[in-house]
Amino acid sequence: MPDKNQITNIFFDLDHTLWDFEKNSALTFEKIFEQLKINLNLNLFLEAYEGINHHYWKLFRENKISHKDLRHKRLIKTFRAIDFDFDPQKIESISDQYILHLSTFSNLFEGAISLLNGLKSKYQLHIITNGFEIVQHNKIKNSGLSSYFENVFTAEKVGYKKPNPIIFEYALDHTRVNAQNSLMIGDSLEADVLGAMKIGMQAIHFNSHNEPHHNHCPMVEKLHEISTIL
Repeated sequence: MPDKNQITNIFFDLDHTLWDFEKNSALTFEKIFEQLKINLNLNLFLEAYEGINHHYWKLFRENKISHKDLRHKRLIKTFRAIDFDFDPQKIESISDQYILHLSTFSNLFEGAISLLNGLKSKYQLHIITNGFEIVQHNKIKNSGLSSYFENVFTAEKVGYKKPNPIIFEYALDHTRVNAQNSLMIGDSLEADVLGAMKIGMQAIHFNSHNEPHHNHCPMVEKLHEISTIL
């Protein structure tokens, strides 16, 4: 259990933790497919895309694929998974439109603002995200989160992705706080929880997409549960 008497700084992940990626992504694809007149079963597409996207993000975190491969291959793989006869020449356009529109949607997980309001008076709040610099800052701005966070550390700007210890160490150095006085809250056991704990940070796992239960740190299913821990 985190020692709240030690904690002075809390670092949040953004996607799948505060910003409801699946909901906003679904709205983005709905808009794009309507604009590009791509007639497919959206629910079937989204069901396949969720797992495929997680897989390719894992490969990207591990530096096994490029940013371009991430953006393109997750779409190609999803179209193939649902046996949709897609035009390969449209992949670039779909990918560009997706990045353009994704951050314009602003749905947060239930309880996000209430949690942040409660924590803001007691701790210094920051974000550490593997997302891309401009896109993540747009998400934060458009979702009304800017005023809550003193710093936003993106993998693109730092040059290293979670769970690499360098991105956590960079954030701690920049905020001038010790690891034992810091807490990481995120949805990924691998990237957020174990990455942070490896350098001595405390952690809470927000289990937003049904990862297996573990004993590394507290796990919560809803954001409001974090208030009972801190």
